[in-house]
Amino acid sequence: MDRLSAMGTFIAVVDAGSFSGAARVLDIGQSSVSKTVAQLEKHLEVRLLVRSTRGLAPTEAGQAFYDHARRSIEEADEAEIAARGAASSLAGLLRVSAAVTFARLHILPHLGLFMAEHPNLAIDIILDDRNIDLMEEGIDVSLRMGNLSDSNMTARHLARSPRIVVGTPEYFSRAGIPRVPSDLAEHQTITHAKITGDGVCKFIRDGIEASVSVSGKLRINAAEGVRTTVLSGLGIAISSEWMFSPELQAGDVKQVLGDWSLPPVDLWAVFPSGRMVNAKSRAFVEFIERLMHPENSKQA
Repeated sequence: MDRLSAMGTFIAVVDAGSFSGAARVLDIGQSSVSKTVAQLEKHLEVRLLVRSTRGLAPTEAGQAFYDHARRSIEEADEAEIAARGAASSLAGLLRVSAAVTFARLHILPHLGLFMAEHPNLAIDIILDDRNIDLMEEGIDVSLRMGNLSDSNMTARHLARSPRIVVGTPEYFSRAGIPRVPSDLAEHQTITHAKITGDGVCKFIRDGIEASVSVSGKLRINAAEGVRTTVLSGLGIAISSEWMFSPELQAGDVKQVLGDWSLPPVDLWAVFPSGRMVNAKSRAFVEFIERLMHPENSKQA
């Protein structure tokens, strides 16, 4: 039994949740997959998988083996890449998670460039506004915005966006334009349930701070919903410039209170704790940095 190959098969079964799913990913017969796992269990003298309502799931021993096996596969891949040289094409599967709206606007339209650079690499993109468990979901790298809640995370800062107040010209012609932060109390603010928190926003101008409590009749738990309702003229939003960058350029929305500043929004690449950052993840993160800082790419 090729132990490294068997580890890869077992990892595929856990990730897919079934023998048949792993067989499709590996492009081999289902019987070959189940036979390999059986041989692995016999070799280790421990049960690695049990059936659950969601399909096959690892036992406690199986989960521990999965974590170590995945790390071993990644380190073996790293060793091969180091031996072949940095210019080698990446291969295998890269699993990335990102917020829905940010990915739709800023990542997915350009993903073909990265895939063209690495034609042997398969990519799973998991779009979710929640901060999902990276280890549990088998994620290699997650793109997250805002403050990181867990200081023990392995993370890399990628970019920063101003936070701005935006609305459509139609809305402002109807409701008026706020001239100072306190004017926001008279406006319909569409809030993002995850980001707004206690609803207090701190504006700064010339060293003077103005704390404003923003509220509205509409509170939405996803950025895509905030975008849609703002673009429909239902109210204003306090958001990252990233969220409305196409409409700001086109003039479909306008920024107000531009002479006041708000705390910026940070973009991070977050990696599973306790795991070596693999070459695939590093290459993808460097690609995202180039996307977010095109001026640096031009200088290089």
